[in-house]
Amino acid sequence: MNIPLLKEICEVAGTSGFENRVRNLIISEIERIGAKYSIDNMGNLTVLIKGKDSSKKVMLGAHMDEIGFIVTHIDENGFLRFHTLGGFDPKTLTSQRVIVHGKKDLIGVMGSKPLHVMTPDEKNKVPKITDYFIDLGMGKKEVEKLISVGNPITRKRGFIEMGDCFNCKSLDNRISVFILLELIKRLKNPSHDVYAVFTVQEEVGIRGANVATQEIQPDFGFGIDTTIAFDVPGAANHEKITELGKGVAIKIMDASTICDTRMVSFMKETASNNNIKWQNEILTAGGTDTSGIQRMTPGGSIAGAVSIPTRHIHQVIEMVHKDDVGNAIELLQKCLENMKSYNWDFK
Repeated sequence: MNIPLLKEICEVAGTSGFENRVRNLIISEIERIGAKYSIDNMGNLTVLIKGKDSSKKVMLGAHMDEIGFIVTHIDENGFLRFHTLGGFDPKTLTSQRVIVHGKKDLIGVMGSKPLHVMTPDEKNKVPKITDYFIDLGMGKKEVEKLISVGNPITRKRGFIEMGDCFNCKSLDNRISVFILLELIKRLKNPSHDVYAVFTVQEEVGIRGANVATQEIQPDFGFGIDTTIAFDVPGAANHEKITELGKGVAIKIMDASTICDTRMVSFMKETASNNNIKWQNEILTAGGTDTSGIQRMTPGGSIAGAVSIPTRHIHQVIEMVHKDDVGNAIELLQKCLENMKSYNWDFK
């Protein structure tokens, strides 16, 4: 596994609508392996791998964007106010460093009212996003030379290996970007034409996948994304969704998609036939590019999803198991190589 590449993919900035840096990194890797690519008007990056049978199209979607923020105001003292790009639990912002991407990158800190001057009521209330501001350690005139309203903001946290796991901000969904890149390198003779799409703006509403799907009009589709692993102290068995190290997750449904039963059966059979460790995933909240791939083409596509179990999701300490990553790559490869031999009729 190419750990230096994974580290670079996870750490590079690229919040929703501002994916240029991560897209350029992906392009450099694609060009290095000699693959051809295209970019649509929205910024989705697509690599086409020709298959044995071009009468059918298969689309894979892995979103490039990470959750982040956008500058909405610079006050008279140089402090920044911001709006979220993607879903945040406000309490996870406490004591965090961020990077504001203006004319140059500036490191800032998430500030809020100190505990020592809070009223009793304030100490007991649940924090709100609006309770926070960004401190750049500079006055208004200095800040405005480099930062403007509309500049994106990303979270600052480095990639590390912990035991059998990877840990970083933005493993949602950069681990899937890595998986899709590795799949492109390995996939030599798929059953059908494969459109590997690195999508934009998933975290703010699956916008890139919706557009790319309308262009490609796939017959089959796979979303590739992270999912909840709530396998931690205090979690009941029925709350866990998935568990780290128990295998790649095969999505049955989430809040935006009920996966095609034919695809779910095919993925499970393929995993079992190739001794690939897997587990079920039913996620009652949240959604992925799978919904766009499934619905945004005439007649719909036969769609499913490969999910990577992830602890501490939408925090800066997201964690995935190395074995689950390897299983995800292998399952996708085997599925794409064997799709033509499966009976896709409704049973």
